[in-house]
This record gives sequence, C-alpha cells and structure tokens, in this order.
Amino acid sequence: MYRISKEFHFSASHQLKGLPEDHQCARLHGHNYIVVIELASTELNAHGFVRDYLDLAPLKCYIDDTLDHRHLNDILGDDCVTAERMAKHFYNWAHARWPEVSAAKVSETPKTWAEYRP
Repeated sequence: MYRISKEFHFSASHQLKGLPEDHQCARLHGHNYIVVIELASTELNAHGFVRDYLDLAPLKCYIDDTLDHRHLNDILGDDCVTAERMAKHFYNWAHARWPEVSAAKVSETPKTWAEYRP
C-alpha cells in the first residue's frame, strides 16, 4: 500500500458547549490548527503518484476561505467543533473529492491529535 499525506494550517476560535462552566474548553478560545490528509492506494498512477499533491489545492482554498480566522461554531455548528468531529469533517470533505483519502488528523496543540479513519 502506498500512502501520502499533506499538512494544512489555520487559526480559528471555537467553544465546546455543554461542558461544565469551569472547564477551560467551555470558554471561547482559539487554536493554531494543523490538518493532515492521508491518501492511500495499492497502485500508482501513470506519473508514479498516489495523487499529485497539487490536486489537493481545493482543500487549502476551503480552509483559507471558509475556516481560517473564523469562529468554527458559526461555520461548522456547535456539534462539530471537537478535534475528533473536525477530523471526520475533513475526511468527508476530502474523500468526496478524492477517493484515495484514507484518513484525516487534526491537531489543536503541539501535543494533541485526533484522527478519523473509517
């Protein structure tokens, strides 16, 4: 199996509603997010790629135009702002465009990652 991945960055705020008031994530706060999209294939295309990295430019545009420096609750909805749910959101968005997408990971801090892999 061949696997490739590409990393994307953006900054945004969110608030995890429904947590106890004294939980730090219940307050409005922001992160410098890292998103990694993984693609996999048993075969390479005629150019020797799983997929050309340039083909992933629409994901960068989506992130830059829709999510960067925004309040994610307003964009994704209050139920979709955990790193786990964001990973699934990015997986679904990317897999709808590129069937080779096999996983998506989201980092909110240098020490934490959430991954969605069906």
